Amino acid sequence: MLAELYQRGCLKARFPRPESAAWPEALLLNVSGGVAGGDHLETEIALGENTRAILASPAAERFYRVLAGDDPARVSTTITLAPGAHGEWLPQESILFNACALSRQIDVTLAAGAVFLGVEMLVFGRTAMGERLQAGDLRDRFRLFRNGRLQLQEMTRLSGDIAARLAGRATGAGAGATALLVYAAAAAGARREALRDALAGVEAGVSLVLPDLLIARILAPDTRGLRRAVMAGLHVLRDRRRMPRVWQG
Repeated sequence: MLAELYQRGCLKARFPRPESAAWPEALLLNVSGGVAGGDHLETEIALGENTRAILASPAAERFYRVLAGDDPARVSTTITLAPGAHGEWLPQESILFNACALSRQIDVTLAAGAVFLGVEMLVFGRTAMGERLQAGDLRDRFRLFRNGRLQLQEMTRLSGDIAARLAGRATGAGAGATALLVYAAAAAGARREALRDALAGVEAGVSLVLPDLLIARILAPDTRGLRRAVMAGLHVLRDRRRMPRVWQG
């Protein structure tokens, strides 16, 4: 049951008929059609005790080229799960246009017994149109806290000649897209081998960071390859439940 909803500006929430009545869905959308320099988007989500929900987006988010003199786009997302809550953070990919400037941070806070599954996908340029991200500025941070303690911090910093940096073997190895999968649950360790099997043949690494924290990092040449790999991983971590309809197109 929705206890509170406040929205203002271009950020909206919609509540479609879910694939399963046991898993309510919320679609978070940006009705402006993309994010430009100087935009500031802030989202706060809280799941109550022993609740569950899927948080998704209806389409890819686009981060446009920043004009001379504009500030970077700023995106802040805070997700809080109370004891026993189960939350899935399933936005679709973020497409970085050439010469974009983005500062983004995602903070997830989990109480005892909470279960979190999340994905973040970055696409470097409009790969479907043959465009590669040549230059720009990206500052991206993902943090996860459990019982007040920091368990995971992922930092991405790209600037200047981004194409050259992504071409390096120790950075992107020429990939056009990347993803981070995070699964925080008491049963995380039991999913490690199944997740590795699901990502076999993909440029990916799976790590059990803590007994209750499993992560995967994925590289792909383009959006299609990235989504295919991510969906294979989610299929395992979501107990083979159907993805939200917005992911099925």
